[in-house]
Amino acid sequence: MKKTATRLADGRELIYYDARDDAVRDAVDQRPLDPISTRSEVRHDRLLGDDVAVASHRQGRTYLPPADECPLCPSRDGRLSEIPASDYDVAVFENRFPSLAGDAGRCEVVCFTSDHDASFADLTAEQAALVLDAWTDRTAELAQLPSVEQVFCFENRGREIGVTLGHPHGQIYGYPFPTPRTRLMLRSLAEHRERTGRNLFDDVVADERSDGRRIVLDGEHWTAFVPYAAHWPYEVHLYPKRRVPDLTALDDDARTEFPQMYLELLKRFDRIFGEGEPPTPYIAAWHQAPFTADNRDDFALHLELFTIRRTSGKLKFLAGSESGMNVFINDVPPEAAAERLREVASK
Repeated sequence: MKKTATRLADGRELIYYDARDDAVRDAVDQRPLDPISTRSEVRHDRLLGDDVAVASHRQGRTYLPPADECPLCPSRDGRLSEIPASDYDVAVFENRFPSLAGDAGRCEVVCFTSDHDASFADLTAEQAALVLDAWTDRTAELAQLPSVEQVFCFENRGREIGVTLGHPHGQIYGYPFPTPRTRLMLRSLAEHRERTGRNLFDDVVADERSDGRRIVLDGEHWTAFVPYAAHWPYEVHLYPKRRVPDLTALDDDARTEFPQMYLELLKRFDRIFGEGEPPTPYIAAWHQAPFTADNRDDFALHLELFTIRRTSGKLKFLAGSESGMNVFINDVPPEAAAERLREVASK
């Protein structure tokens, strides 16, 4: 992997990740942009003990532009975009409309490919490996920022999810605090250790592999399963078999096998609802340990992939119980979801 860092016209950082060592990235952003000036504020909710980011400047962000005006496509044919180069492998840049900025953290955009009409599932194994390298590098780099406590790499896919740009891309949030979901995991982890002397993540993965009914894929270095208490209609968790706290700690064997496992999962997600159905909307979320957690080495890096579509043409909405009380009601039994995901294996 070759990494080339540069700056956009308004001062934001842009990093190219190339598979070829001889790639030259010297294109200059020619747009007449004013220096970036965004403010993000984090407010603490005293009742719930969590934090809310307030970022009013996001109201003006780009919303579903036509393909010929996509800001994530390369700059070519006289049109200038967020990517000055006429082509690229993987590109990462500071978000122009960040939810978190300055002392409140950092937000980045990850463009998986220059092909506007592709999806992550269309990538080759080599391209997917390069994205993994970019996620890993950004995790290591953001860990050096004093304003970042936890790094979250994720992809939103599909208008139903709320995606505002159709180009295949994801995001990286550098939170200035451990997220509420992670704090719950860390609490359960500590309680399980005190009660049993064992690691909770290890026990969860071992129990799923022993039961077998919810296993979707079982490779040499990764295991994918629908969790026993899945919140979403179709939800898969992907764990490396050697527990590590974050992407930077993955060994070469796990990094080599990941593209095949992940691309297969994404292809199966697009087959869940049968032939002729539109692409399945999903969220793919990497869970990594906060950098200063006391039990950081006990945390298990894993990816959670889920869709809000519960059946053909119908979405799972977060209504009263979910949004009001955070008690999820799942319409699809996890065992049935796992069976369906096994049925739609790539041929």
